Amino acid sequence: MTSGVPVREVLEQIEARRARAGRAVEKLREEIARLTGQLAAAERALERLEITRETVLDLAAENDAAPAEPLPPGYREVLAVFTRGGNGLHAKDVCRALGGGTEPRHVESMRARLKRLVERGVLTEPDPGLFVLPQPDPPATPEINSS
Repeated sequence: MTSGVPVREVLEQIEARRARAGRAVEKLREEIARLTGQLAAAERALERLEITRETVLDLAAENDAAPAEPLPPGYREVLAVFTRGGNGLHAKDVCRALGGGTEPRHVESMRARLKRLVERGVLTEPDPGLFVLPQPDPPATPEINSS
């Protein structure tokens, strides 16, 4: 070589790099095999859940019972914020509780979700912008005649 580096040194450097690359390839193959196993297990679990859901819907149809429509993804997390307590929350409070942004676009998106939960009867809106879980009606108390 003209740069003064002996060919033997260059070949040793190439061999060292080749060995490192070979080890990296082997580690990646092991990781792919591990992830492939995890993926297969997750797919089996998903398939079982889908079969279970279909069975429940079939049984409900046989009994002429309309099954409750499940909440869309993301709504369960929103509902969980309300079940942790509080006297009602505004859209911005829910955004904060979920660790989301509090910019107007995030707050308005959350407000739309909360309004949809109100439409489904999952939440109520006693005051504009204040959302709460519906409270069960208190048991009726008999009136006492004072006459």
